[in-house]
Amino acid sequence: MKLPQLKTEFLEHLEIERGRSLKTIENYDHYLSRFLEFAKLTEADEITDEIVRKYRIWLNRQDAGKKRRGADEGISGTLKKKTQNYYLIALRAFLKYLVRREIKSLQPDRIDLAKTSERSLDLISSDELARLLSAPKGDKLQNLRDRAILELLFSTGLRVSELCSLSRYIDLKKDELSVRGKGEKIRVVFLSEDAKDAIKKYLEKRDDVDDALFVKHTNGGAKDSKSLRLTPRSVERMAEHYALAAGISKKVTPHVIRHSFATDLLENGADLRSVQVMLGHSNIATTQIYTHVTDKGLREIHKNFHGKKRT
Repeated sequence: MKLPQLKTEFLEHLEIERGRSLKTIENYDHYLSRFLEFAKLTEADEITDEIVRKYRIWLNRQDAGKKRRGADEGISGTLKKKTQNYYLIALRAFLKYLVRREIKSLQPDRIDLAKTSERSLDLISSDELARLLSAPKGDKLQNLRDRAILELLFSTGLRVSELCSLSRYIDLKKDELSVRGKGEKIRVVFLSEDAKDAIKKYLEKRDDVDDALFVKHTNGGAKDSKSLRLTPRSVERMAEHYALAAGISKKVTPHVIRHSFATDLLENGADLRSVQVMLGHSNIATTQIYTHVTDKGLREIHKNFHGKKRT
C-alpha cells in the first residue's frame, strides 16, 4: 500500500478510533503532507534515518511564512523548534500506527524531538484578575453573558473550546458539571457560587431556545443567524476587550484565565495531581510548569535564610 493511502487511513484512525478533533486531524494532515512532499517517497519501508535527518535540516531552514509570522517564527523568520517538533510528533505518530499494522518502516523511537527552551507562563496578578472578572458592568444581556463566561473560566479552568461546546441545560443546584475535553475524554469541573450566580442571571434573561450555553447577542437580543453558539474566537476577543477596560496592559486570553485557575489552586495548597485532573492534562509533566511560580515553600526559605550575614 502506498504512503498517501496509508496517511489517509491513519487520519481516519485518529478520527474514528482515537476520537481526535477535526482540527487535530487537519493539523496532522498538514504536517504529514509536508513530509511526503519533501521526501517524495511512495513506500513505507523507504522512510529511513537519513531521510528524516534531511527532513529535519529542511524544516529548520524553512521560513515561517508571511501568514504565520509571529507565534511560529524563530530567528530570521525560521520555524521555531517547538513548531518543528509538531511536524516530528505527527511523523512519529504515523510511524507508530504503521508498527501496529505490522507495516515495515522506520521505528518511531528513532525520531528524537528538538530541545526547546522551557515554556513560560503568561500570568496576571490576583488584583488584575479581580478587575477583569468585575469588568462587565450592567444588566444588558451581553454583559450578563460576558460576566458568566469570565466567572466560569476562572471557576473551572476550561479550555475555550470546551466552554463554547457547553449546553445550557446544566443543573445549577449542583457544584459540578461534566465536560468533554481533548481526545473525547470526560472530566468533572467545579462551579463556584459566583459562577453559578452569574450563569443563572444570564440564563434567566435569555429568550431564545438555542441549546448552547453561550450564544451571540446584538442589541440586547439573540443574534439572527443559523448558528447562535459563541465561537472560541469571539470569546478571545471578549477577554481582550475587558482586559483593556480593566486597565490591564498584558495580553489576556481565555488560556491566561486557565493559568490563573491553576496557579490559584496551587498557591492555596492544592496538590499537583488534583490540578492535573481538573485541567484535563494527560501528562503531569504538562501541569508541572505551574510549580515554578507557585512554590511558596522555596519563597519562604529564601526569605528566611538568604543574606543573613549582611544584616
